[in-house]
Amino acid sequence: MEPFHKFLDHTADVLFVAKAGSIPELFRECAIALEETMVDIEEVKPKKKIKILCEGKKIDDLLFNFLDELIFFKDYKQMVFSKFEINIEEKEGTINLTCFASGEPIDFTRHDPKVDVKAVTMHLFKVEQVKDAWKAQVLLDI
Repeated sequence: MEPFHKFLDHTADVLFVAKAGSIPELFRECAIALEETMVDIEEVKPKKKIKILCEGKKIDDLLFNFLDELIFFKDYKQMVFSKFEINIEEKEGTINLTCFASGEPIDFTRHDPKVDVKAVTMHLFKVEQVKDAWKAQVLLDI
């Protein structure tokens, strides 16, 4: 299955659905959708590689924490990303994510800023296995 994401109509925030054949691919699609909400990622050059570590008790906790980390990097380090290498492992009841995100500092003249994502919300948030794929629905507070 070819991973994808699409944006859905929502009154005040940004809602998207992503689908992929594996959990790492799903996380990658969600990360791309988050970044696309904020900037034109086609213009984001993979100049700097950042290691991001997250954990969660369940897969939906892990996705929420991962997307929250990406927002942290945007807010605190002024970084946006265009490429993601994701590895997920389960150890002793905890699911661990290691991501190498490649990007660069925000350049308002090149990156075509769109909206500022403030947070990932739990409202409408879900991750589920559907047939031979994984699906996520994410609502971003802007």
